[in-house]
Amino acid sequence: MKLLDPTIDYVFKRIFGYAGNEKITAGLLSAILEEPVYDVNLDTNPILEKDLIDDKLGILDIKANIGKHTVCDIEMQVVDKNNLLERLLFYWSKLYEKNAKTGMNYIKLKKTIVIMFADFELKDFSNINKYVTQWNIKEKDYVDCVLTDLIQLYIIEMPKFTKYSTNTVLDTWVKFIKNPEVINMADEKNNESLKAAKKVLEDISQDEHEIYLAELREKYIMDQKAIAAKGFEDGVQAGIEQGIEQGIAQIISNMLKQNVPLEDIAKFTNLDIKKIRLIMNKSNN
Repeated sequence: MKLLDPTIDYVFKRIFGYAGNEKITAGLLSAILEEPVYDVNLDTNPILEKDLIDDKLGILDIKANIGKHTVCDIEMQVVDKNNLLERLLFYWSKLYEKNAKTGMNYIKLKKTIVIMFADFELKDFSNINKYVTQWNIKEKDYVDCVLTDLIQLYIIEMPKFTKYSTNTVLDTWVKFIKNPEVINMADEKNNESLKAAKKVLEDISQDEHEIYLAELREKYIMDQKAIAAKGFEDGVQAGIEQGIEQGIAQIISNMLKQNVPLEDIAKFTNLDIKKIRLIMNKSNN
């Protein structure tokens, strides 16, 4: 039996954000936060077929309450749109604001945690030699001084996992998410939540409707990646063309300084005089 890919955000939410799977989510959160998590309540909005061919913020992320004093948002991000950090802060701010009721004493605001699984490496973190980073607001010079514990942001760069895994409980979860086929449940005698996650994945991987929804979402993700790749290629080509034109403009400028007639410049550059004048006008503006 071929298992569905948990890095597809729909499949990820189906495992960790589906009502009845609270113990699975608690197991994952315990591994990330490095502390026991027991009481988890999932905010499960129905996922409609039209949601799987869109990128509306918050549709496929997982919202969970941990006990009475902590709220959490978990998301799987597989397309690098160069706005991951802004997106992360937006999620956090909306979640934090949602818990601020009119007239509430600020001291009663809940701790807000956002966790982002990224199926790509972040360029800004290339010098960080670990795959999980935790972020708080700290004082510039006194880095041990945290402004508040109400803010926690976690970023899990899965491509770094192989290089920086250290045989932790979270390593096993990430290994499962990256490739569930390699997880041997016989080796996970004490990780009941991981066993339950594997069972859910096996069940939905045999459900024709779940397979259809996962494939629908996978097609959307592949289309988005193709669009991003095309944009990159177009940008490179535009840069090359701009560089060539700038080089020609420099050649023309140097020849004009040597009082070379436009007719001779045209022969040398294989451009007509009208094009030469246009290039020089653009370079002078």
